[in-house]
Amino acid sequence: MIVTLTANPSIDRTVQLEQRLERGSVLRAHSTRSDPGGKGVNVARVLAAADLDVLAVLPGNGGDPLLSALAAGGIPHIGVATTGLARTNITIAEPDGTTTKINEPGATLSGSTLDALAQELIARADTALWFALSGSLPPGVPLGWYGELVAALRDHPCKVAVDTSDAPLTALAEGFPDSAPDLLKPNGEELAQLTGVDGHVLERAAENGDRGPAITAAQRLVDRGVGSVLATLGAAGAVLVTADGAWIATAPPIVAVSTVGAGDSSLAGYILAEAGGGSESERLRHAVAYGSAAASLPGTTLPTPEQIDLAAVSVSAADAASPIPVPTELA
Repeated sequence: MIVTLTANPSIDRTVQLEQRLERGSVLRAHSTRSDPGGKGVNVARVLAAADLDVLAVLPGNGGDPLLSALAAGGIPHIGVATTGLARTNITIAEPDGTTTKINEPGATLSGSTLDALAQELIARADTALWFALSGSLPPGVPLGWYGELVAALRDHPCKVAVDTSDAPLTALAEGFPDSAPDLLKPNGEELAQLTGVDGHVLERAAENGDRGPAITAAQRLVDRGVGSVLATLGAAGAVLVTADGAWIATAPPIVAVSTVGAGDSSLAGYILAEAGGGSESERLRHAVAYGSAAASLPGTTLPTPEQIDLAAVSVSAADAASPIPVPTELA
């Protein structure tokens, strides 16, 4: 089983505009849709679509529209009693793929709710293959909470992935190596934030085909105890760095429609491949294929296995000149 934790879940409402967004104007929507959201929920949705045994753990009360949406979508979940309803996040999508997100802060979580969420994880720590702790932390949650959860789970046979940002990410890193997860999934900006490098330099280098700065930055995190670092670099692909080496993946050419959920889909793709016994290169290939597929879909639509093109992703070892071919059974 793969267990995801979403401390700050949401109903994600996407408004697709017919024209470019202009402040102060009256604009016409081409379409709208609402989906259960939050980063961990997105990971669970992608994995469930791939027929993996998954469980989404999140704060939520009976009758909450979010839990109803998960039930309607056939996503196994546990809602831990809390105060208030899930927040609503709004994504404004323009025809050229530009997206503007307006995220509510989320309802405050009490200490009892946090304890109950943690207990749901610990209760499955000896049977779950992976835990994915994803997303922002709502009001009332200590910034170091993810680190506490990682430390509590590390004595169990499960693996733990963390995908968060800003202050919770910084607090997690302050506890390394005790709070170092098996997998950390930063984007370029977050990788720079964690390692003190210039994010603009890192991003420009990657855009120009040089992933060396990203690999060097990720290696610093591995040296501090992180098992693997999956650093997604947008259109420049991604790198995977472990104690055994580094791999580079080039993203396939796509028409970007919405970047919402792309990072979550990348994490899901990695876990999907690892759960199937895939090598480091295949985990990275799946991560980039799933992330690219998500970026090519509108709004908060998440990819299914039928929409993934593994053969379009080129993967190579960082010190190798030629790409690693796609295994026949994965092509």
